Amino acid sequence: MTTLFSAMPSITMPLKHQSSMLQQRWSIRIFRMTRINLLSSTALIKWKRRRTLICAVSKDAEEAFKKTVELDKLIDMLRDANPKEKDYEELAASVMSIVDLLVHKTHEKIESATDVLKEILTPVVGAKEEITWPPRDPEALKLMEKEIIQREQEGQLDEGFLAEVNAQLRQSKEDRDKPGLEAMLQKVLQLYAATVLSKRSYAKKGNEVLKAELFLETVIKAPEEEWNKLLIDGLTVGKGEVSPEEFYAVIKKRIERTLIRTEGGSYQQRILTEYLKGIQSRAEELVQLLRGKPQ
Repeated sequence: MTTLFSAMPSITMPLKHQSSMLQQRWSIRIFRMTRINLLSSTALIKWKRRRTLICAVSKDAEEAFKKTVELDKLIDMLRDANPKEKDYEELAASVMSIVDLLVHKTHEKIESATDVLKEILTPVVGAKEEITWPPRDPEALKLMEKEIIQREQEGQLDEGFLAEVNAQLRQSKEDRDKPGLEAMLQKVLQLYAATVLSKRSYAKKGNEVLKAELFLETVIKAPEEEWNKLLIDGLTVGKGEVSPEEFYAVIKKRIERTLIRTEGGSYQQRILTEYLKGIQSRAEELVQLLRGKPQ
């Protein structure tokens, strides 16, 4: 084992020269270790900032980034490793280069989600980016819906996209000066939910058509503005053949299916289940009103 005494110069050297050499060796060692400690501390700070950034983006980016968590431990090891075995600066630089690359890829994902959202909103945003809701052109909503269906088929409406829409929606609620934007973003989420939920049909069981399931699928596909009329025409408390109890039962079953088919805690799961619960809440309000019961 190397000791303090074995590192000292020979006794035969002049005392002044010995002292000078010893000071130089300790100065070099202190300088090197100071640089390493500073580098490691800076690296840790940057690492924490990058890790925080990743967690705020999307589930996909977060899962990918978890695979690099061992880099955090590696940076911690730099402070305690033997200086004779590693070149600290080169190793730390390599680690940070990897982290920078991952963060850059995450930024690309954020920009991509923002661009997708911008394209979806283009039909309902004026040439001067004026936000008016509902849009002046009735065809604008159809164009926005068509864009959402196409993007969903292409797999672009992933967790990163949903995170971006939710972030924009949260910001618009906090600002409270753009109610049109808030309604517009909510419409995007509604159209997304309707598109995804409409991809599966449970209205047929063999040769039998399940009226309650078919009626729910009709409401799911319809714009929110048409729900009242559809519910009045379809439920037995109005003009229809489906009892409220049957309707609530198929909504509950669809929510259970959604929970099974989506990742727990994901934006997708929350948006789809909230959309279904919104339909049920609207139905309950109308049923109470039509039955003459106070809400």
